Amino acid sequence: MRVADETLTKVDMWTDGACKGNPGPGGWGVLMKASGREKELFGGEKVTTNNRMELMAVIEGLKTLNRRCDVTLHVDSQYVKNGAQSWMKGWKRNGWKTSNKQPVKNVELWKALDEQLGRHDITWVWVKGHAGDPGNEKADELANRGTPKA
Repeated sequence: MRVADETLTKVDMWTDGACKGNPGPGGWGVLMKASGREKELFGGEKVTTNNRMELMAVIEGLKTLNRRCDVTLHVDSQYVKNGAQSWMKGWKRNGWKTSNKQPVKNVELWKALDEQLGRHDITWVWVKGHAGDPGNEKADELANRGTPKA
């Protein structure tokens, strides 16, 4: 729980996922800016999906923050944004099942994301992908850098 007089570090974070084929080799990328500094992260998997990489980017970015922060999270994935802001509450209430009583896809990543979201104050910002937002373009570049080459 947040203490009223606590001053949280403000972090701007852009995340993106990439996949060459779906499934196929994929990568995730994160650009963070805080206190005049920048940090870049990226990684990937040989066989994955775009949605998994979008989730991994947010999870890995938030995991690197070693204390509670005020994070403005810029994502181009409606799947991640809507899942975190709307769908996850119902999934948790239903034992990680969808409204159709089916298991939630990528449930282990959604649970990891839920844990990370609980550690920070998050403001979600949706940005259109590949539309010139410099932070999103850099996150996309990092995600492609993280994609394993065949």
